[in-house]
Amino acid sequence: MKRLFTFVTLLAATALVSCSSTSQVSLDYSPDPGRVRPGQPEFATREFRDRRDMEPTDLGTVRTQIGTPLENVQTRVPVSQVVTNAFGYGLQARGMLTAPRSSRYIVTGEVLDLYCQMLVRPYGYARVRVTVLESASGQIIHSKVYTGERSSGMYVPGSGSPVPLLRDLVSGALQDAVDRALDDSEMRGRLNDGMSLEPTRPTITI
Repeated sequence: MKRLFTFVTLLAATALVSCSSTSQVSLDYSPDPGRVRPGQPEFATREFRDRRDMEPTDLGTVRTQIGTPLENVQTRVPVSQVVTNAFGYGLQARGMLTAPRSSRYIVTGEVLDLYCQMLVRPYGYARVRVTVLESASGQIIHSKVYTGERSSGMYVPGSGSPVPLLRDLVSGALQDAVDRALDDSEMRGRLNDGMSLEPTRPTITI
């Protein structure tokens, strides 16, 4: 009887895995005009590098409480492009975005984490290393890791797909990281002072 129960359990788990689906989502950046810090139009973006140990478009997996995967969540375009776009929108919302040829600074960096998950509580997390370069010399003016995280209450099975909620949570987590980076007083101070973290190093090509 015990062997039969184990076999049935494994068979059910296999059936759930085989029925797992994939949902593609678009992440949103919706800044609050009253909370962002305006700046000068001196910035352009360069594509962020995806340093996650995941496929380029993977965001996470919806699982049952015993860990069985039910639904995969992916972005429509590579995560590196998603993050680059988010920083572009963030700069634009602050009046800081300009054409690459006329920019004084370049905002780029690395995506260290960007994912959503759901076991009991839906959760979204972002961790990005943001690097600001001087356009003319390629010198690093500022480099720092910024994070954002959002969570929600316990998901009730049968209440509909959790994917829209996960999308909103990971969108919010990424927006929090972007806002913390672009409104960082330390970063703004370095730019105003014209300081470089690596004044003796040669031009950096990314």
